[in-house]
Amino acid sequence: MASGCHGDSRAGGSGGGEVLEEAVGDVRVLCPAGRIDHTSVEAFQNALLPRLEDCREDGVAIVLDLSAVEYMSSVGLRVLMLAAKQCKGQSGRIAVAALGEQMREIFQISRFDMVFPVYEDRAAAIAALTRQE
Repeated sequence: MASGCHGDSRAGGSGGGEVLEEAVGDVRVLCPAGRIDHTSVEAFQNALLPRLEDCREDGVAIVLDLSAVEYMSSVGLRVLMLAAKQCKGQSGRIAVAALGEQMREIFQISRFDMVFPVYEDRAAAIAALTRQE
C-alpha cells in the first residue's frame, strides 16, 4: 500500500502535469509528480480536477500523495484550493499525504495544512479515509 502510484493509469503527459492514480477500496490515491508551476499548472489542473467528480459523501475519498512533487508554486496551490473546495462542496473527503520537506514548508507557510488534513504517508491517509462498514 505504501508503494505509490508508479505504473498505474496516467493523465496529463510528462513532467509536472502528470497525475498517476491508484484505487484502494473506496479511496482514490492521486499522485502528481515533478514541479508544478506556471509551465505545468494547466496540465496538472486538467489531469486533477475531472478526477474529483466522484469525491462525494457516498462516493470515493481522495488522497493526494505529494511524495513525488518536487516544488509547487502559488498557481499549483490554487489548483489544490479548487480541489478542496470541489470535494468539500460535494460533501466529499480529501486529504494530503507524504509531503517532502520542501512541500511541508510550503504547506505550513501558506497555511494549506489548515485546508487539508495532512498525513505522514499514504497508508495513514488511506486508513483514515477508508469508510468503516
